[in-house]
Amino acid sequence: MTGAASGMGRATAHLFAREGANVMVTDLNEDGADAVAEEIREAGFSNVHASRLDVADAEAIRSIVEATAEHFGGLDILINNAGFVRIAHPSEDVYEEIWHDSLNIMLTAHQRLIRAALPYLQKSQDGGRVVNLSSTEGHGATPLNGPYAVAKHGVIGLTRTMAVDLGRDGITCNAICPGAIETPIHSVIPKEEKAKFAKKRVPLRRNGIPEEVAHMTLSLCLPAASYITGETILVDGGWRIKNG
Repeated sequence: MTGAASGMGRATAHLFAREGANVMVTDLNEDGADAVAEEIREAGFSNVHASRLDVADAEAIRSIVEATAEHFGGLDILINNAGFVRIAHPSEDVYEEIWHDSLNIMLTAHQRLIRAALPYLQKSQDGGRVVNLSSTEGHGATPLNGPYAVAKHGVIGLTRTMAVDLGRDGITCNAICPGAIETPIHSVIPKEEKAKFAKKRVPLRRNGIPEEVAHMTLSLCLPAASYITGETILVDGGWRIKNG
């Protein structure tokens, strides 16, 4: 699991460990990844390991996938969660840098991880599972957030193409599109503004919490979801229905 040091990744790591899965917690923030692994151990679950991973580094991806499979004796589930948000207008020089980093970290890295994990997913007895984290931005766009939105649109396209290409191996590939979720990324937004947004734009009139996304991720990896692939599932409190 990538991007697991905080927010939705952290919640997902905790949930999967509680459900008995072996969990590799990876993040660019090594201390954060170690802290999450320690939290899980302190909760009474020893089936967790942590490692630093820069998903922009192709060689590091290959190494961590191999190390994960070796450590746990296989790899059945891949969760692509790493991401970031940086705001810029297309007229700004920094836009080019943000564009490059956004596609590299939130799209190219996803396909590299899937391809690196493929030999192990193909050996999974119950069929390998891939869950990619996209966003409601993958269904639209907001001002000054172009590179992020483009990357998240791409994740949906990648999910669909991988579902078609990997289906013959019994591997499912689905995407989750969270809406406004209370994560560290959103902590810079004043609480009053977030509450105002939720009441005006979200039918459930509140923002989501990381655990709600984590439970959807888990659901897509359960036997009950074995015939679901290529889908994009919104966890957004009804935002898209009201605003789409």
